Amino acid sequence: MIFDGSMHQLPDTDPGETAEWLDSLDAIVDVQGKTRARYLLSRLLERARESQVSFPATVSTPYVNSIPREQEPWFPGDEHIERRIRAYIRWNAAVMVVRANTNAEGIGGHLSTFASSASLYEVGFNHFFRGKDSGTPGDHIYFQGHAAPGVYARAFIERRLDEDDLDHFRREIGRNGRGLSSYPHPRLMPEFWEFPTVSMGLGPLTALYHARFNRYLQNRQLDDTSASRVWAFLGDGECDEPETLGSISLAAREQLDNLTFVVNCNLQRLDGPVRGNGKIIQELEAVFRGAGWNVIKVIWGSKWDELLARDTTGVLLNKMNNTVDGEFQRYIIENGNYIRENFFGPDPRLREMVSHLSDEELEMLPRGGHDYRKLFAAFKAASENIGSGRPTAILCKTVKGWTLGHEIEGRNATHQIKKMTDEQLRTLRDTLHLNDEIPDSALSGDDPPYFRPAEDSIEYQYMMERRRALGGSVPKRTTTARKPLVLPSPDAFSEFDSGSGEQAVSTTMVFTRLLRNMARDKVFGQRVVPIIPDEARTFGMDSLFRELKIYASQGQKYEPVDHALLLSYAESTSGQILEEGITEAGSMASFIAAGTSYATRGVPMVPFYTFYSMFGFQRVGDLIWQAADARTRGFLLGATAGRTTLMGEGLQHQDGHSLLLASTVPFCQAYDPAFAYEVAAIVKNGLNRMYGDAPEDIFYYITLYNENYQMPARPTSPVIEADIVQGLYKWQEATGGKHRATILFSGAAQGAARAAAAELLEKYDVGIDLWSATSYKTLREEALEVERWNRLHPTDAPRQPLVTRLLSDAPNPFSPIVAVTDFMRAVPEQVARFIPGRSFTPLGTDGMGRSDTREALRQHFEVDMPHVVVTVLHQLALAGTIKSEVVQSAITAYAINPEGISPLYS
Repeated sequence: MIFDGSMHQLPDTDPGETAEWLDSLDAIVDVQGKTRARYLLSRLLERARESQVSFPATVSTPYVNSIPREQEPWFPGDEHIERRIRAYIRWNAAVMVVRANTNAEGIGGHLSTFASSASLYEVGFNHFFRGKDSGTPGDHIYFQGHAAPGVYARAFIERRLDEDDLDHFRREIGRNGRGLSSYPHPRLMPEFWEFPTVSMGLGPLTALYHARFNRYLQNRQLDDTSASRVWAFLGDGECDEPETLGSISLAAREQLDNLTFVVNCNLQRLDGPVRGNGKIIQELEAVFRGAGWNVIKVIWGSKWDELLARDTTGVLLNKMNNTVDGEFQRYIIENGNYIRENFFGPDPRLREMVSHLSDEELEMLPRGGHDYRKLFAAFKAASENIGSGRPTAILCKTVKGWTLGHEIEGRNATHQIKKMTDEQLRTLRDTLHLNDEIPDSALSGDDPPYFRPAEDSIEYQYMMERRRALGGSVPKRTTTARKPLVLPSPDAFSEFDSGSGEQAVSTTMVFTRLLRNMARDKVFGQRVVPIIPDEARTFGMDSLFRELKIYASQGQKYEPVDHALLLSYAESTSGQILEEGITEAGSMASFIAAGTSYATRGVPMVPFYTFYSMFGFQRVGDLIWQAADARTRGFLLGATAGRTTLMGEGLQHQDGHSLLLASTVPFCQAYDPAFAYEVAAIVKNGLNRMYGDAPEDIFYYITLYNENYQMPARPTSPVIEADIVQGLYKWQEATGGKHRATILFSGAAQGAARAAAAELLEKYDVGIDLWSATSYKTLREEALEVERWNRLHPTDAPRQPLVTRLLSDAPNPFSPIVAVTDFMRAVPEQVARFIPGRSFTPLGTDGMGRSDTREALRQHFEVDMPHVVVTVLHQLALAGTIKSEVVQSAITAYAINPEGISPLYS
């Protein structure tokens, strides 16, 4: 129990009375000891809370169960039948992993995680987890990734999976891709898993923001989420990941009493103890309680209750408090005599306390995470916590590899064990009391057998009745729209067709206006979810504050300093903008929650997450990969994009590679638009693809720039929208010139490209075809598919990639191509090999950013107009079209230093 020492700053209105209290405490310590003193202080604090005397909560409590035996609720189930069901599931989970590794050595899988957490899951399956069969969304359950074998094993007994399915655990190729994925992956099993969790730390983070998004939907009256609880299962070792605990204060701040973390504290991570020299449960309790959570500790099983009741002097409690986790792990692998001598033996009072217990009985003193009634009490308390405003963390002490036998349980290497010997399997069978179901003869074959009780068995009937009562089997992913989405009117996009006239605007400003147009749509607008990580003013999006308002679960309790201004900071319980603060990880978690709402809630929402492009893929790439796995739909907007467009900010802020990182995510549609009408066309296309008649589980990444320039009108071609989204279209035909070349531009590089085209025609008699390359990723992926088709159909007429067809259809098919971008050269190089017969030279911003003006930066990275001109002339000279002296004269005329240091290394 921790006090901060600040009491001396408070006024003492009766020093004499204070001295009497302090003297009494001193006497208690002197006569009855510190344990008695701690007890009395705890009782005083408890009475203070009952009397509504405000006092900061203590952040740690003694190392005992939070719910004492006398407060445990009545258990409504049949514990014997549920124990039998758990035994079947445990057996099948282990056998599935063993058979997988016997048939394919090294295929992997995990035995010990589910073995330690089976009871945690089964109490939920039988009594708490609500399903979707009634047409409601049910609960949202984030299963710990390494426990997947146990979830498959239960689905097998429920007849949702068959034996062939289990035999294809981690064998996803073949059977039309119907193998069982290694971990929870909705991308691979879209009708089964809902939430990807195995990249450690991301499951807890996304679960937390999911619970907050449910409250967002509720407060905005878009969906009634009051009957849904978010359960997140995680490991104690996983809590070392910053993402796991980094946002827990938000859950308390937002009063997310619809959220429960269940932490499997088996005291082990992959290589060894989580806190060998400490106590992870006490540490986590302090962290969660300090953040404002309700914490329920389930440390000791029922057989400890008698011993604790006899502990009238507190000696047992003191031993529990002072024993470190490394010692507790040692007791798991040692015999009863070792436990007697080392845990109970040093103190004669402790030794006497267990004198009536045999060594075998000492070995069987269980941890709380394996005691079904203790777990039921904890889960019930968490479920009844609604209305408290406090999220709940249940800390369950377990044994890693529990029931798998002495050679596996509690060992440092247990996480890596994938196979079991025949003798180890017999031990497991005997421990689970499955001798009748699995006789010795059944273990004599090549593969140990699965066991599934008959459909008319009492275990199966009980199991299915419990699930029917709770709304059907889980996990189950559905995409039925309970509240269908109507796309916005075309008017939201058409205003950008005419360009900006004489006004110079940035594509960031264009998007902000487009976002406002969509949010104003009377039918579609309420489904728009703007997400911003505390950079709205940087992006010019603060104009949306007063109109859309910032979501705040408790409203705005103050008058902001800018209340009289048009762009004031306006918060509301029904606010539309998720202003997340400085957390890209939290913002991505909100993006995932909103972008999967079509499946988790049956309520399609359209998230637009706008962020500093440098702090997107580079910072939260793992979450973006998770978004793809979760089949998230929505828009990522990389604002202040480009390594030279964001002037002055320097190395850490200037993004020249997010498009390259985006190319690694298959279901991410990445675009780099230059003009207002392109931005509008891409967003319109994305809405149709993700939310139209045949929705696709994809998301978009669109770069936005903060450089102002006049936006041209949309070309009049009737297929211009299709041209834009296909990735490349001819923006301007060459209007003369003795020689010809092609320049491809993207994003803010349009300025240098257009200036270079004019310069080349005027001074060097070179006509330039200007092409807008909106998406090299799209072009590359289409080309790869064509290449694959040609390879697999060698006797058919070969097909041509789109980029090949477009750039081969030129007046001079051998004229050079120069591609200029504000990103690394590797971005346009994605298509270089698909353009045979023409030289292809990319100009990009390879190297680290630095602070300066746009003009200086573009000169430094060699992507300004003079360098584009010189590059085109150089390629013409290499082709023999012009003389090398022309190139040299241009270098001299533009004062380019040929001996300057390359920007790649400077």
